[in-house]
Amino acid sequence: MPRPRLSPALRRQVEDESEHRCGYCRSEEDFMGASLTIDHIIPLANGGTNTYENLWAACRQCNEAKQARTHARDPETVELAPLFNPRIDKWHEHFEWIAEYTHIQGLTTTGRATVAALQLNRAVLVSARRRWVFMGWRPDDRQ
Repeated sequence: MPRPRLSPALRRQVEDESEHRCGYCRSEEDFMGASLTIDHIIPLANGGTNTYENLWAACRQCNEAKQARTHARDPETVELAPLFNPRIDKWHEHFEWIAEYTHIQGLTTTGRATVAALQLNRAVLVSARRRWVFMGWRPDDRQ
């Protein structure tokens, strides 16, 4: 059965609300040189829907790393924790920028599990962040 398509208006609404940033690694679409995807917070494979409340913008790498997961293990406590939900969770409550804005550190079980599962400090992204910071752009934690 084919996946139901998102309407262009709904896609635009989600992208605008996300401020054209990945809800997980906070990379801006303009700085990535690639379009963001629409992430299903609860994946369709797990009963999620194409409704506004279940959608957020994500970069392709974060979306692919997330796969159909809603939970992952916190590497510090080994507890199963829910992955960060950019629709309802506040980014700064679960993460912080360290190493001059090049790395994301999880502050909670959800934050640490999300950093590990989605590989938010993957080498290519850390390298890009170094260049962005060098050019004067610093990611923020508005979410």
